[in-house]
Amino acid sequence: MRVIITGGGGFLGHQLCQKLLACGTLIGESGAEEPIEELVLFDAQFHPKPLSETPIRVEQRVGSVDSTEDVRAAIGSHRSTSIFHLASMVSGECEERFDDALRVNLDGGRNIFEAARARGSKTRVVFASSIACFGGDAMQELCTDHTKLTPQTTYGITKTICELLLNDYTRKGFFDGRTARLPTVIIRPGKPNAAASSWASGMFREPLSGEVCLLPVARDQRHPMTGYRTVIDSLIALHNVPSEAIGRDRAIGLPARSVTPNLAAQALQQVAAELNLSLGTIEDQPDARIQGIVANWPVAVDGARALALGLPPAPSLQTIIRNYLQDFSPAPCPPLAGGRGLPSPR
Repeated sequence: MRVIITGGGGFLGHQLCQKLLACGTLIGESGAEEPIEELVLFDAQFHPKPLSETPIRVEQRVGSVDSTEDVRAAIGSHRSTSIFHLASMVSGECEERFDDALRVNLDGGRNIFEAARARGSKTRVVFASSIACFGGDAMQELCTDHTKLTPQTTYGITKTICELLLNDYTRKGFFDGRTARLPTVIIRPGKPNAAASSWASGMFREPLSGEVCLLPVARDQRHPMTGYRTVIDSLIALHNVPSEAIGRDRAIGLPARSVTPNLAAQALQQVAAELNLSLGTIEDQPDARIQGIVANWPVAVDGARALALGLPPAPSLQTIIRNYLQDFSPAPCPPLAGGRGLPSPR
């Protein structure tokens, strides 16, 4: 089978590619495990990233999701194809660039859906949505898959519309769609991006690098988060779930931890003491724009449907920190007390 990953040049796209290379198979159009013959990473640009040596062919295809021609050329007409649609403008960009947000996130989503529709009803499409779909007066203390979607950002609006379109394309039998509604994914390596939730990774990443994190939100701001490894495992697990087990509501909210900067600092201190690490500091630098966006997002989400379908639970903050150090630390991590090292790479 052939697997397409839009946003394949980004962090999650790269992580998903590596995991699929390691797995080697997915549930195909036959309903059974099929070997992956080709992975197509589709994105507007790529940064050099080493890929595992594997017999699976990996193609990096440059293009834009807002181009019908680029999308159709990338998806093609291979007999068994699955699509992971991760490409998106991020939340902060969408608030500043409304027309671009509609062109990339909304029109781009329709292009992906139409290309999948042209392939046939058995094509599986996994769409990465966001908890930014929640907001406004309908938002509950604990948002569930049954909470009304009234997003208060352009980013959330575009994700919500694509969720609903995917439901309808699936209802009509155009393709077999599933939406993973993601909490904020931590800890992302590299430099901060334009996402309004970028601080969520920064408050871990910068201290672990011995640098200062300038925190734009309140120390007691609650926000749903989960680890990047868990998100990748969830995307693959949701892809493989039998269609009839999902039902008519194709959007599945992933489990998450409700995290505050205060809780993040405590977890950092615990892991730093365990591994004898020196941390940078977290310093307050309030940003009314970022705080205003984040305050309109949920503070906690319920992932009960995801768990019932066999998707993984959210890991502890300490586990997420250890995973990040294992995967992205520039130097080997010091051994744990008692001579136990960090777990070996997956």
